[in-house]
Amino acid sequence: MKILITGAAGFIGFHLVSTLIGRGDNVVGIDNVNDYYDVFLKHARLSEHGINIADIEYGRGVESSKYSNYTFIKSDISDREGVIKLFKDGKFDAVCNLAAQAGVRYSITNPFAYVDSNINGFINILEAARHNPVRHLVYASSSSVYGLNERMPFSTSHNVDHPISLYAASKKANELMAHTYSHLYGIPLTGLRFFTVYGPWGRPDMAYFKFTKAILEKKAIDVYNFGDLKRDFTYIDDIVSAVTKVIDRPPHGNASWNGKAPDPSSGRAPYRIYNIGNDSPVKLLDFISEIERNLGREAVKNMLPMQDGDVYATWADVSGLSADFGFKPETPLSEGIKKFVQWYLEFYKIRL
Repeated sequence: MKILITGAAGFIGFHLVSTLIGRGDNVVGIDNVNDYYDVFLKHARLSEHGINIADIEYGRGVESSKYSNYTFIKSDISDREGVIKLFKDGKFDAVCNLAAQAGVRYSITNPFAYVDSNINGFINILEAARHNPVRHLVYASSSSVYGLNERMPFSTSHNVDHPISLYAASKKANELMAHTYSHLYGIPLTGLRFFTVYGPWGRPDMAYFKFTKAILEKKAIDVYNFGDLKRDFTYIDDIVSAVTKVIDRPPHGNASWNGKAPDPSSGRAPYRIYNIGNDSPVKLLDFISEIERNLGREAVKNMLPMQDGDVYATWADVSGLSADFGFKPETPLSEGIKKFVQWYLEFYKIRL
């Protein structure tokens, strides 16, 4: 297939591009390469795919020197005309929209960044797909949409009307927008609620990345809610395996969907929502202990109260993904953290 990946210089986008070009798809990746976090890391991901950083120019395609089936374009999904032209020229079979302004805490202080990218950018993608039909449009949602919901594990059948960060609200808005476009225009749309993704080439703003850096530099790490938190940490390879399977199989309308007892995860339109998680929440302090064990160093912990926008626990019910795609997370935390730490030490040239 010819597949467009937005957010291709990002963490998940980088790994998804690797998988798709490896299996022979023709891939076009776009990213605005902003400075929300270290641009050096984003450039390194692009270089890993054979993209010459010196050749990057806004709106211009750069062919990979390593892979004949990969092209990168520096572009921004909030650029309406640019997105329309991209779809018109590209004639894509499938699209996976991973471009977004990420981060819960950042949304407290920089709300307009989320409107520009997550709301305006996503409507541009939907409009482009409306006028330039694709077989399947997959987009990133987030476990943060569950907000104040305390029923565990989080199920796509649960109500998600009480988000507690603008980031979460923007992702819930994406799901609503997607259903509208699927209903009105028959666009096959699948939303994926990611649960705390970690692994090599990850995001420096994520806790596990910050913890590793701080421990190596013998600095204190901030541990919120005094360590009493749980997260459904999900290894990147498991995430990409699921995303790839979803891309390959567009949804159909749910013939048994009932408006008197509506299932939030599906509809009469070709629209679906899935959780992608490890289905095994881990205590934050146990997660930190695993990093300490792999580094051979103990963290200095700065115990703090709960942060605004945070939730106590996340736990993914992945039964829908398992039933429809045979998804089963395969990477235990011990293995995932080991691989991340090995990558971190090698990438940053650190010797213990």
